[in-house]
Amino acid sequence: MRYDVAVIGAGPGGYVAAIRAAQLGLRTVCIDERMDEDGKAVLGGTCLNVGCIPSKALLESSENYEKVREEFSSHGIMVGEIGIDVGAMQARKKKIVNSHTNGIAFLFKKNRIDSIQGRARIEATGEFHRISVSDGQEIEARHVVIATGSSPRQIPAAPFGGRVTDSSGALSFESVPQRLGIIGAGVIGLELGSVWRRLGSEVTILEAMPEFLPMADGKISKEALRQFRKNKGWSIHLGVEILSCESSAEAVGVSWRDAKGEQRAEFDQLVVAAGRIPNSSGISDALKIDSRGHIEVDECCRTNLSRVYAIGDVVRGPMLAHKASEEGVMVAEIISGMKSRFDPGIVPSVIYTAPEIAWVGKTEEDLKAAGIEYRAGQFPFTANGRAQAMGAAQGFVKMLADAETDRILGVHIIGPHASELVSEAVVAMAFSASSEDIASIIHAHPSLSEAMHEAALSVDGRAMHI
Repeated sequence: MRYDVAVIGAGPGGYVAAIRAAQLGLRTVCIDERMDEDGKAVLGGTCLNVGCIPSKALLESSENYEKVREEFSSHGIMVGEIGIDVGAMQARKKKIVNSHTNGIAFLFKKNRIDSIQGRARIEATGEFHRISVSDGQEIEARHVVIATGSSPRQIPAAPFGGRVTDSSGALSFESVPQRLGIIGAGVIGLELGSVWRRLGSEVTILEAMPEFLPMADGKISKEALRQFRKNKGWSIHLGVEILSCESSAEAVGVSWRDAKGEQRAEFDQLVVAAGRIPNSSGISDALKIDSRGHIEVDECCRTNLSRVYAIGDVVRGPMLAHKASEEGVMVAEIISGMKSRFDPGIVPSVIYTAPEIAWVGKTEEDLKAAGIEYRAGQFPFTANGRAQAMGAAQGFVKMLADAETDRILGVHIIGPHASELVSEAVVAMAFSASSEDIASIIHAHPSLSEAMHEAALSVDGRAMHI
């Protein structure tokens, strides 16, 4: 069978690339090896099946439980004894996931995209690339898009098995572990820790880096660590070297070394969330792959092989679903002959904890290292009426602007609904807006977005409410 485009991988990058290619009139096939627990082919990749979507479903459930337990009385809402039905939470999560995977299957059918279940490999390149599939099929395609994603990183001292699991396993616990250990204080570790801490776990985070959230702006990281440590149920250790891990039927013991010396603790479950590695092996012997396992690509996601592209987690840049999707759209449009581009400088990052953390653009540390002159403005949610009414007035918005041109260089948020607020910053930066542009726009009152407005005013030293 011959196709115009073959997409390898059906995650947020792959399925979006396939849909956009089909919309542009290209005969498209998408090949993916994922199967559900019943052995049925399932679309959506890691993000939809065992990542972004199921984690947000559990985060929402656990946040609601914590609000009932800890916050409702301050609103004058009195409830009796409350309990947790983890099975019901998991069933709700599964229903949401199934709805979305079925939705992608419908979109494939609507756009006449062929779907093949199996593992794909590029056997030969030419005018039409020859691709073999593990189910025995062989197809040809003029263009190939590799969107194979990433997998959890394993560490020798804590191999998976028994009571040691990866992030996928941590989304499927059947009961609340009393003592939960998590190796890694990145996005995945903090979000998973948030879910089970709210439901009653004592969570211990073991992070190798000496700094907390080093990829975020320094002030944001410092405030985030303060907020986490203030909440009951968190124990966060930095600069940790994992020495050993012994798992038994009852518990898993972990030994580590940090600035305080050697330590040991026992957990009911241990989650290894030490990052992810690109799924780049076995696709083609001719692909150029760097020392970190990423397929080498140019700014348009072209690989060293003619008419073969790679997108998402398997290439350089942040491992984010929305980044993969935008690269997929760009590649599909380039294949069809359109002019298309992707700006890696305005990809937003979000951590869906409480408070939420989100940012886009340069950090203050980035600007100092590059010798770029800038002005900074900051506004706290404690001075925002809507945040106070919500009982979520912790955190702040920070805006960085070029000292000469006033162009916005970065926006960093820790606080309520940061994931939604950061979109205003992304739009502004996409159109090369200045802090004065944001300062001159009317923001509804009372709303959380007023914090963005005030941060922009603060860049010029004229914030109204602090």
